Amino acid sequence: MSIDSQFTHKMWNDHELSKMVEGGIPYPMLSDAGGKIGSVYGIYDENAGVETRGRFIIDPDGIVQGFEVLTPPVGRNINESFRQIQAFQLVREKNGSEATPSGWRPGKATLKPGVDLVGNVWKEWQTKQAFD
Repeated sequence: MSIDSQFTHKMWNDHELSKMVEGGIPYPMLSDAGGKIGSVYGIYDENAGVETRGRFIIDPDGIVQGFEVLTPPVGRNINESFRQIQAFQLVREKNGSEATPSGWRPGKATLKPGVDLVGNVWKEWQTKQAFD
C-alpha cells in the first residue's frame, strides 16, 4: 500500500516488479491516496505528502503483531518479513505454547515459554544448536 494511485502501481508492477518476480506480485497493491491509513499508523507526513516506508504484520484478529519503519534510502528484507510471518503463524497455531528465537526458521527448534526458561535460554541454545 502506498499513496500512489492504482495506475502508478500498475506501471510499477508491469515495468519493475514483473522483472524481479515472475508474473509480477500475486496480490493487489492498495492505494492510500491522501494518507488516511498511513496517518493511523503514524507513517504519513502530511506536510510533505509522503509516507515513510514500512510494513505491519497484522494478525487475523486485527492486532498489529510486528512492524518495521525505515527511511526511504534503506530497503527492506522480504525474506525476513516472510520468516516473521511464519513465526507468528506458528506461535498462533500453538496457542503461545512455543516461542521462536531470533533467526528461527521453519523446521528449527522452538522454545517453551515459561518461568523455567528465564535465565536459561543459553542452555537451550547450547543443547539444541538450533539457533544458527
